[in-house]
Amino acid sequence: MADTIRNVFSVIQFGGPLIGGVLALGATVSMPIIRRSDMKKELKEMRTQGIIWGIIVAPLATVIIQFIMNNVVAGGTSCAF
Repeated sequence: MADTIRNVFSVIQFGGPLIGGVLALGATVSMPIIRRSDMKKELKEMRTQGIIWGIIVAPLATVIIQFIMNNVVAGGTSCAF
């Protein structure tokens, strides 16, 4: 069970920034091509969400959950990351 939990958090830690970065980069690159202002607004929102959730929140959440599993949860030493 501890290995499964560790693998899930590894996917969050490394997959979140990868997906968020790709979304933010794709939105930034495609903005000059789009002419409609409503589509540009949606692309800007997508870029912002990709940066916030993918690059900032996912790694930070992994660190917080890692701290909780290692220090707060009883028997958490078996879940060391």
